[in-house]
Parts: sequence; structure tokens; C-alpha cells
Amino acid sequence: MIHEKYYELKEEQEKLLSRKNKVDESFYNGIYDRYVYPVLTREHAPIIWQYDLDKRTNPFFEERLGINCVFNSGAIYLNGKFYLVARVEGNDRKSFFAVAESDNGIDNFRFWDYPILLPDTCPEETNVYDMRLTQHEDGYIYGVFCSESKDKNSSDLSAAVAAAGIVRTKDLKRWERLPNLKTLHSPQQRNVVLHPEFVNGKYAFYTRPMDDFIDTGSGGGIGFGLCEDITNAVIDEEIITSKRKYHTLTEVKNGAGAVPIKTPMGWIHIAHGVRNTAAGLRYVIYVFATALDNPAKVIAEPSGLFIAPRGEERVGDVSNVVFTNGAITTEDGKVYIYYASSDTRLHVATTTVEKLMNYCFHTPEDPLRSVECVAQRCELIEKNLALLAGK
Repeated sequence: MIHEKYYELKEEQEKLLSRKNKVDESFYNGIYDRYVYPVLTREHAPIIWQYDLDKRTNPFFEERLGINCVFNSGAIYLNGKFYLVARVEGNDRKSFFAVAESDNGIDNFRFWDYPILLPDTCPEETNVYDMRLTQHEDGYIYGVFCSESKDKNSSDLSAAVAAAGIVRTKDLKRWERLPNLKTLHSPQQRNVVLHPEFVNGKYAFYTRPMDDFIDTGSGGGIGFGLCEDITNAVIDEEIITSKRKYHTLTEVKNGAGAVPIKTPMGWIHIAHGVRNTAAGLRYVIYVFATALDNPAKVIAEPSGLFIAPRGEERVGDVSNVVFTNGAITTEDGKVYIYYASSDTRLHVATTTVEKLMNYCFHTPEDPLRSVECVAQRCELIEKNLALLAGK
């Protein structure tokens, strides 16, 4: 017998799932649009994931396997639909992946009935999260994610080891697990992204070299490395692309975000940067570009942040954070950037390839010193005042 409370909750959830999203008119920067409502939250999670519907075994309709939050999501466009492989965190703190689909990419995302059950090939693996989806020219869709295990060499119960897990699929339903990525000169890896094309006939990865689970240590920024065989991926050398810099938004650490977007002017990367504050780490999203013929070579670095948490986005499980690991570019040149706020919910921002190129290649670089930043701003002011005066 199905508990009557299920139908009541289902009716309320349907209102949420069918709600239309709209552009946030209170925000403007000419670069992208924000939206009023998140695209995925814990309230979007299917009721059948959380409750035993049987009134005989659950007479009070108590939540059995609760969902805490839905956030960092890989993204891909297939057969006219938008798909997100979101990180879903249960009340037990374990994360898992689940597919949600939408017809328009900004609202009405609905999870499939079942989450993704990854092949259990890593007995030591405790947690998985933050999958990047790459539609590679070899014909497969690859998912690269963080595979977290307990650090057996430490007596600290919170000490962990991060590796880059790799899976592949052609339909988002059947997944093949490949061996984790190995980087010979970096003890740990997080925020790894697979480049969508071969580079010199090899698979190319953007990495984040780390000395331990939290601190980058000697890791200098976002790395780039090549491997011969993705079914046994080993990177011998990592070249640093976007570097960490003192007193910038990447001072503490930075990492690749969405799969880079190919444009006529270069590969555009939407990444995250981290700095320390009195209130803790602050994560923001920034943009840079690399050369089409050499994806490791940075050719444009617009100054400052691209997306930062605003208003209610600043509050959540890990406050003052925005993070992206998924973006979609459609044939008409529209770009959908999926970003999470405060490790709690998932949002979308929309722009175009043309606007991204204009932003990336015409926004001045950070001169890295306050006095030079003021001079840079004064130059802009002088130009604008002359225009306003009709000169």
C-alpha cells in the first residue's frame, strides 16, 4: 500500500520541476545572464530515492535515505537535449552521480529514475564527485572525476588521497570504468579535465598537481599533460598553463572547470580560483584562453573574476563559493555555464561564444600591482570622459 503522503509530496515537487526560469533582471554586466532560480537543488531529487513508499513498512512516512544537496555538475548536449551529471550528496556525506535532463537547459531538469552505479573496481575508494564530461573525437563520452580514499599512511582520520577516476560511455547509461589517471610527478590530483581533441596524436589532460588532499603545496597552477593510452592513462610531464599568482584570485589554488570551448581565437577555459580570507577560502570562477595549436600555451588572461557568489548564493554548506565543472555550447553559439553555489545548489548562466571571445581577448590583464591597477582604471575613465564630452 502506497502511503498517501507520497502523492502530497509528489504534487508539490511537480510545481518545482515544471516552474519556468527567467533571467535575473537585477544583474547586468554585458557578458552573461544570471537566472532567478537554481536549475537543480535537493528538492529536485526524486522522492523514490529518499522514502520507503510502503505504508506497512513506513507508517509515518519517515525519510530513510535523505539528500543533503545537489551541486557540481558535468554537462553535455546530446540529441537535442541538455544533460547534467550532477554531484548528489546524501545525508550520509557520500556523493554519487545522477543524470538530469532538460529540453532547454535553463529549467525543467528532471532526474532519471536511477543514479549512476559506477563499476566497483577500486576497493579503497570511499567517495566520488565533480565529474567533467568530455565528448571526445575518438567517439566516446568520458567522465573524469575525483576518486577519494582514506590516506592509510596517516593517523589523521580526515586525511585523504585524491585521484582522477575515468569512465566512458556512449549513452550516459552504460559506463565502463578505466584505471585511474597516474601522474608520475604529482602525488595527488583533483579537478582533472580531458581535452576534447587529440594533441599530437595523444590524449591531453588538464590537471591540478597537489602535494596533499587540501594544499597544492608546490603545485603551481593548472597543469597540462599528454598520455598515449587512455585505457592506461599515465602522464610523465605536466606543463603549468594558468599559474597561481600572489594577491590574485588564484593565490591559494586554481583548477580547471568546464571542458574548454573551441573558438576561432583559441580555447576558452572556464576555471576556478581560490584565495584565503578571514572568513575562510573564497572560490570564484575566472576565464583564460590557450592557443588552438598549443592548448598548453596561455594567450589571454582577462583580469579578475568572471562569476562570484551573489546574495543567497553565498550561503550554504560551504559558504562563499562558486564552482563549475560543466558548460554546453550549442550549434547556434549559445553557451550554458552550470555553476554551483556554496556546495549546495546548481545554477546556470548563459552567454555566447562571441561574447566570451570579446570578454577574454579585450578585457585587460591584471598588472598585479595596486598602483598600476589604478593607472589602468584612470586610463579607462579618461577615455570615457572624452567620449562623453564629445571629443
